[in-house]
Formats: sequence, C-alpha cells, structure tokens
Amino acid sequence: MYQDHRALGLAPLSTVAPTFVSGALDIAQAKPVQPVTLVRPHAAARAARFFVEKFPGRSMYAVKANPSPELIRILWDNGITHYDVASIAEVRLVARTLPDATLCFMHPVKAEEAIAEAYFTHGVRTFSLDSLEELEKIMLATRNAADLTLCVRLRVSSEHSKLSLASKFGVAPHEAKPLLFAARQAADALGICFHVGSQAMTPEAYADAMERVRAAIVDAAVTVDVIDVGGGFPSSYPGMEPPPLERFFETIHRAFESLPISYSAELWAEPGRALCAEYASLIVRVEKRRGNELYINDGAYGALFDAAHIGWRFPVNLLREPQSTVRDHPFSFYGPTCDDLDHMAGPFLLPADVVAGDYFEIGMLGAYGSAMRTAFNGFGSDETVIVEDEPMASLYVDVEDEVASNVVKL
Repeated sequence: MYQDHRALGLAPLSTVAPTFVSGALDIAQAKPVQPVTLVRPHAAARAARFFVEKFPGRSMYAVKANPSPELIRILWDNGITHYDVASIAEVRLVARTLPDATLCFMHPVKAEEAIAEAYFTHGVRTFSLDSLEELEKIMLATRNAADLTLCVRLRVSSEHSKLSLASKFGVAPHEAKPLLFAARQAADALGICFHVGSQAMTPEAYADAMERVRAAIVDAAVTVDVIDVGGGFPSSYPGMEPPPLERFFETIHRAFESLPISYSAELWAEPGRALCAEYASLIVRVEKRRGNELYINDGAYGALFDAAHIGWRFPVNLLREPQSTVRDHPFSFYGPTCDDLDHMAGPFLLPADVVAGDYFEIGMLGAYGSAMRTAFNGFGSDETVIVEDEPMASLYVDVEDEVASNVVKL
C-alpha cells in the first residue's frame, strides 16, 4: 500500500486515487528526512507490453524480483498472466492479488507441504525439479496427480552473466536422462528449464544453453512439451549496457525452432529484472561527507544490497536547483547502520561539490531493491510516491517512441 506523504508536504497517496508527482526534484525540494521510493507505473506497464508483444512465447513474471502487489497488478493489466513463484508465500501473495493468474512453482527444491497447498488450494499445476527425490516429493504431495506440467531444470553456464546461478540448482545435462525419463512418465506435459544467470550481457548465453537442452533431449529420447529459458534478461546500468532485447528474443526463437521437440511445444521465459528494474528508484540524503565517501540514509540493509554485496553500480543523479556545473567525481557510499559492511564501493559519479544535506536519486532499483530491504538497526523507510518522469535508464523508451513514430507516419 502506498503511504501517507503529508510529512513530505505532499498529498497522501492511495491505490484507489493516487497522487502523481512530476519528478524526483519535486520530492527532494520537500526535504524528506527518510529515504523515499519513487515508483513509475508507466515504466513497468511499458516493459510488460514489450515482452507480451515481442517475446516469441509466454512471459511469466519472476515474482522474487519485486513482490509488490501494486506492481503485480500493473503487469497483469498489461498482459502478463503467468507468474513464476518460488515459495508458498509468493503463491499466496499472487493468488490473493490476482485470483485468475496462472502460477508456476519454479523453485526446484520445495517443502512437501508447500507443494500440497499450492496444488490443492491454489490450483498450481506447474512445478520445476532437478532430482528424482523432488519428483517423488511432488507426486506424493499431489497424490499422483495426472494433470502436472513438470519442468526439469538443467544446469547451464553463467559465464555470460554478471551474477552466476550455476551452482545451486540444476541437473548436469549428461545426468539428466533418468530424471527426464521418469518425469515424462509422471507428467501430463514435460518441460525443460534453465537459468543462464542474472543480467546476461549477450544473447549467446541462451544459444549455448539451448545446445545443452538439445543434447539432453537427444540423450533421453523423450517428447518435450515446454522449453522454459528462465530469466536473466538484462537491464541497463553504468558499465552494463546490454544489446537490444530483440536480439535476445531472435536468438532464443531460432534455437527453439531447431530443437527436436513436440510440434505443439511451448516456449516460456521468466523475466524478473527486465520487467521491474525501471519501475522504482530511491531518493536519499547525504548526512556526511568524508573525502570521497558519502554517508547516506539508505544502504546495504535497505535497497542497496546489490551495490554492497556484489558491487552493482546504479545510476545516480544529484537533485539540486539550479543544477551543479561542477565536473563529476567518483564516490563510495556508507549506509546509515553501525555496520562496516554497510558500504557501497561504487564508484558512483556525482558532482564533486556534493555536501551534507544534498539529495540525489539512485535509479534502476525496481528489481531486488525493494524486495531485499530490512529494518536492521532501526533504519528504513516505506514512504513511496508515484512519479510521471522517465527512469534514469531504459531499454524501452526508444522502442516505444519508434513504434509511435511509425504509427503517426502511417
């Protein structure tokens, strides 16, 4: 639920009749004491439409990236009808928020009780797995249901991605044969899924993974009904500007069309970051400057977990009127807690004359920023404002402008 923002000098927000603010500078000029999250429904809606219209298969949102009910509704309203859920809490959340949505339980290791509740209470029929033990668990929990879609997760390389997901889950392709064969016997529809890692920087990540899928299908000699290429679709960050997403889609489609699979097989994907990164950003205040270090009022235990723990660089923009004309300088950040780990090395480029009391916006935090917040040490803020300006980076703005231009020409 959006919060009451009278403390900011702004009209209260609600999900029924939200107040829109033109942009980040308006919020900074109200001098909020706590960090303020800015959300851009139009950006999430645009990303959803892009995937629905351009991905050559079914796109299901990976809820873990940002489980906000407001965001989930925006995606639904713009054509995302399927949701990748990884826990029974996510199953309940989406089922409560969108009763008509299709839920796919894509965590390969689940509690038997979670499987049973998902199946019998919430109508979940799609489950992923990467072991014979998990297959046995699914069949026991669903009482040997005959209407299951079972997706065997293969382990594939994360060499082309910024964050590896190659260690924890997935059966090695050369060991997949008995699991694929057993799942084929139990399933109404058999799928193969994988995850190339987060923030894949080249379409070759999916091409290479599809070759491993091909080898596994040939080795097992089974009929496959679903190919799920998982997540990993990138967004744009400083130093991580990926190729257009259309190139990823084209590569995936070519590989899918060449696989030895059922003529009616479906192609699925699980975008998370790519659907929600542009949805949110954060306004923070500088509490202290020490040389090249800025002490700010959010950090590693708030929305900046990725910046602290995996060195993610987010775009930043000083919110000052008139704008600073001083050259940018590299800074690192300390968050508000008493913990030395609350440190974001960056570098983050801001004008060299930044001082305590300044505000700046940190962009592209719609993915994982909100989802990983804590209230450690008593710090944190859930104040949220809807804004109408564009995100600090976008893979979709130019595409939408081009489409609009072509429509006008016609």
